[in-house]
Amino acid sequence: MKIEQIYTGCLAHAAYYIESNGEAAIVDPLREVGPYIKRAKLDDAKIKYIFETHFHADFVSGHLDLKEKTGAQIVLGPTAKPSYEAIVAEDNQVFEIGAYKVKVIHTPGHTMESTTYLLIDENDKEHGIVTGDTLFIGDVGRPDLAQKIVANLTQEKLAGLLFDSLRHKIMPLSDDLIIYPNHGAGSACGKNMSKETTDTLGHQKKVNYALRADMTKEEFIEELLEGLKEPPGYFPQNVMMNIQGYESFDKVMSKSQKPLTAKVFEAAANETGAIVIDVRHQSEFIKGHVPRSIFIGIDGDFAPWVGALIVNVTQPLLFIVSQGREKEVIIRLSRVGFDNVIGYLEGGFSAWKQVGMEYDTLNSISAEEFANRYPQNKDLVFDVRKEGEYLAEHIGDAKHTPLDYINNHLTEFPKNKLFYVHCASGYRSVIAASILKSRGIHNVINISGGYDAIKNTNVPRTDFVCPTTLK
Repeated sequence: MKIEQIYTGCLAHAAYYIESNGEAAIVDPLREVGPYIKRAKLDDAKIKYIFETHFHADFVSGHLDLKEKTGAQIVLGPTAKPSYEAIVAEDNQVFEIGAYKVKVIHTPGHTMESTTYLLIDENDKEHGIVTGDTLFIGDVGRPDLAQKIVANLTQEKLAGLLFDSLRHKIMPLSDDLIIYPNHGAGSACGKNMSKETTDTLGHQKKVNYALRADMTKEEFIEELLEGLKEPPGYFPQNVMMNIQGYESFDKVMSKSQKPLTAKVFEAAANETGAIVIDVRHQSEFIKGHVPRSIFIGIDGDFAPWVGALIVNVTQPLLFIVSQGREKEVIIRLSRVGFDNVIGYLEGGFSAWKQVGMEYDTLNSISAEEFANRYPQNKDLVFDVRKEGEYLAEHIGDAKHTPLDYINNHLTEFPKNKLFYVHCASGYRSVIAASILKSRGIHNVINISGGYDAIKNTNVPRTDFVCPTTLK
């Protein structure tokens, strides 16, 4: 069967291209739809359907633009209530793509409309299942997102529905079916996803904690909800964009590609209240940056961090980028719904300096220098990594202030003496330091190279020890 996974690593997102006899379908497309259209043209195929597994929270789908450009029909799962024309499928409804069939399997739990698509080849053999966020490799979808949209839903109720969907709809299927999920490791839509992006259903039944044959519904709910963190704040806004519609990608690109001179850039920031994002490498930001700008590097998990830290997708944005990457920044912002980009600094940061504009720097030291200072500064170290990283191993006296929730920890940082921040490699700590500086906390020192470099020094560390039970 001809099915191709189109994976976008920075979002840990998988879309799918299916083609047979000149007809094609796209499942869960990203915002920029050009690559899907080009892929279909290579096969001289017409895109017939756009299948959505659910209303996504972590990105804005390209379903509306793809429909507009190709005439394809949007297919959504049962109970979906979009604000635009679409086929709201019935459970077990079958769609044809050339000689292939796609069968709708309603699998509520991650969201109420969540749907798995069973792929059947030209010989009527069941080939695989596109599971969306219902079933991942190594995990299942988090059940707390839809409660942000529908008032009478709880995560416990959704988790119970997901248990039923998995037990009664997915697990009875053939073990040799290939699982095609919507996300891989790194996505905030689950908590234990594998780096692998496909697997067989039979293997997942053996290794996926959520598919244990002897698991009760109560055990499933408890294990699924255990350790589940608050989802990023932009998630509900992306859901509503996917339900209600949005401005076309082409219009967003057209209005956002505005080069601004340094003086105009400064005026725009002051007049609009725009947040200035510096997307260059952290080493460049450290050496010099526009005052009060926030660093979120384009070469890291850029879009998810923008969503998690800025949250409001309507917030006006300005950005600073190395020449030639302006379009890339706008595309990646639009993927998570940040369409209100009002321009970028023409000529980059060097142009800012050339006209004599004021700039700031970030105090940053090596891991070796930090090791020398550590004995006198044990209570002034802040670890901004994720909880799992911190629990696995950390500097003995470091305080845990995860970057995801740094705005909830602002009062914990000293105001009148120097303190240190670190992450794993130096990317997230510079983000954290830039946010602190933008809030007027300038007595922050970044540890270059992060924990990876600190491990090679004599700074004492605390390893997580799993408790044992004596019998």
